[in-house]
Amino acid sequence: MKTYFVMKPIFTTLLLGFMLLLSSFERQKGIDEVINALRSGSSSQLSTYFDDNVELTLPDKSDSYSKAQAQLIVKDFFGNNGVKGFDLKHKGDAPSGGHFCIGTLQTNSGNFRTNVFMKIRNGKEVVKEIRFQAIE
Repeated sequence: MKTYFVMKPIFTTLLLGFMLLLSSFERQKGIDEVINALRSGSSSQLSTYFDDNVELTLPDKSDSYSKAQAQLIVKDFFGNNGVKGFDLKHKGDAPSGGHFCIGTLQTNSGNFRTNVFMKIRNGKEVVKEIRFQAIE
């Protein structure tokens, strides 16, 4: 009977630790999926991670857009420039609890320094901001 009372807190602690570990892998998956979407030039895959409002910075415009508007703008940007790939330079934890990545979007029209910022919203990691800046 005594071992039950000793083992119960240990088991509970291990179970909670395991669940936290799994949730961190799930969050990491979000930024990795975004990076894959950038590599393939898939605006539809990328937009599945968009927040309700997304800050977009493009060479010719910068504003906050609804999820639907942002998807159309990114689709148009990818289509007009012909995405060839994405070279990841750095990724890490963002202060908002999400992740960020920095890299170079390679297109037929030239290269763009790309920054993506994600945050946790309602238990899910979402894209809050994307910046595409032309590299001269």
